[in-house]
Amino acid sequence: MRSEDVPQPRGTRSQAARPIGALVACAAACAAIAAACGGGGAERTQVTIGPPPPRETHAVLAGALCQDNHCSCRRDDPGDAGVGVPDGKDRKRYELRLTSAYDLWLTIDGRDLLYKSPERAEDCFYVDLPTGTHQIELRASNPAGVSAALQIHELGTKTRSWYDTFAFACGVPGVCSFEDLDAQKAQYRAGHHNRFDRCGTTKVKGITWDHGKSPDQLHPSELVVRLTLDIYRFPAWKQHGDDTCGEGGGRRGAADEPTPPPDDVP
Repeated sequence: MRSEDVPQPRGTRSQAARPIGALVACAAACAAIAAACGGGGAERTQVTIGPPPPRETHAVLAGALCQDNHCSCRRDDPGDAGVGVPDGKDRKRYELRLTSAYDLWLTIDGRDLLYKSPERAEDCFYVDLPTGTHQIELRASNPAGVSAALQIHELGTKTRSWYDTFAFACGVPGVCSFEDLDAQKAQYRAGHHNRFDRCGTTKVKGITWDHGKSPDQLHPSELVVRLTLDIYRFPAWKQHGDDTCGEGGGRRGAADEPTPPPDDVP
């Protein structure tokens, strides 16, 4: 089993600790990608992936679409689509959408556990998270090969607009291959804005993953994707898709920094 990192962009608000594992070049294509990103001398690291979590959800779910540890996915309607917003300005509401033909687990800060069973191809969960950083871990496990997709959306408490915070997909539909993983890594490297909606107020850092191999040696039988959500204290103030996001109306930070509203500039 091996552990892989996605290099992080420079010029971020704070320098996150570098993950321990180094990028593993498992094929010529992967090696070419590493070289293009300035990587060299990749080290092969052996890791052990433990058993998957229990097949159950243990979390405080939020909003009118959730009941009894289960949530219905929102419709593509204007506004918050009935999800509602949290009370207080120090928490923000998120949609965590899991898609797979198999089991998927997602943990938040090593404490809250969300489980998607094979009985449903897609499950949505709505949670309220306080501002600050939060550790997210996606887990897939299937001896014959895994399939996993995760989408994270932030709901603007003032704008009632949904922001595309993060997306990962491998083998949906089908079965995840190492080529799929390489393509996903290349997408992240090509432009980190793909995993941050500049109109929103959540930044993604420290994307890494570990995986094992199925008997055919072509597909991961275990997959763990980790990332950090950095939730900014100020609310989103422009609608998703606004072309002016990140331009004017506040201080101009690094290219991948959320822009605060004008009255929030220190």
